[in-house]
Amino acid sequence: MQQKVSIHTDKHNGLYDITSQVASIVKQSGVDTGFVNVYVQGATAGIMIQENWDDSVQNDVVALFNKLIPSGVWEHDAQDNNGDSHLKAGIVGPSETIPIINGKMGLSTWQNIFLCEFDGPRKKRDIVITILEAGK
Repeated sequence: MQQKVSIHTDKHNGLYDITSQVASIVKQSGVDTGFVNVYVQGATAGIMIQENWDDSVQNDVVALFNKLIPSGVWEHDAQDNNGDSHLKAGIVGPSETIPIINGKMGLSTWQNIFLCEFDGPRKKRDIVITILEAGK
């Protein structure tokens, strides 16, 4: 099963919790044991599993990347001024795969799935959710 979800981002750099959308698709699939892959389309965004207690960890992730990879100093900036966005997305990566256990994602209490926006705001970020049933 495969389904696409789209979200709007309102910040240049930010993490957006998409766990509930993915959980809903997993539930719809009826898969009891397998995997769900979450993949963002685009070269300036990523998918990350991170703590969901409050916004502090998400804010720290953005602050860390901004310190490690500042904007405006990269060769690619000559094309469209987003060299840092590509580098951040490359480090995070475009996808995460989560086991499905007894019909639910095998995330711990403090884990959620986040779209990492590094080149926003964007009217639409497309995320492909692919579910594979074990043994099929």
